[in-house]
Amino acid sequence: MSSPLSSVLRNHLAALRMLLVFTVLTGIAYPLLITGVAQAAFTGQANGSLVKQSGKTVGSSLIGQNFNLPKKNPNNANEVAKPDPKWFQPRPSAGNYDPLLSGASNLGPNNPVLIKAIKERKAAVAAFDGVPASKVPADAVTASGSGLDPDISPAYAYEQVNRVAKARGLSATAVHKLVADQVHSRVLGFLGQDYVNVVKLNLALADLK
Repeated sequence: MSSPLSSVLRNHLAALRMLLVFTVLTGIAYPLLITGVAQAAFTGQANGSLVKQSGKTVGSSLIGQNFNLPKKNPNNANEVAKPDPKWFQPRPSAGNYDPLLSGASNLGPNNPVLIKAIKERKAAVAAFDGVPASKVPADAVTASGSGLDPDISPAYAYEQVNRVAKARGLSATAVHKLVADQVHSRVLGFLGQDYVNVVKLNLALADLK
């Protein structure tokens, strides 16, 4: 007949063995297996969906970025960067496309601060792109929930065609076709809306002669 002490010891040893087994299975083997599958089958996505130009990483297709003119005084934190007319512009971002500041403004649709900001943005976009304010799409003046969305609507992309073509000395027809080639359909044909990834669009634009 075993003593209570030896029974307790056996139970603890059994529990320790189970802990070690499941630690190896779920803490080492399973993560390594999933990582290996991801690297083999989805290399780009597993490594951040990075996009490169001339062998240099210039961003991620999952995170938007600003395309602004260089600041006159880079050390002046109060200087507001102005959008570069030679590039297609993304939608606004509450966090200025900083991955560490992902989030929205949390202002409701009836908030006077948001309403004022949208009116000001609409006027600025209309003047920048040379179109009537009534033609400015909603995504041109509203940020996404994450503040990092790299996608814009085809309508907003097409709105910018004439401005980009003029700034670069290109034909509007060529730039319009470039946008058309970058339009992605809804996921599975019914989820979401058609969209244009502005990061990839500008990379294609940089290669357009």
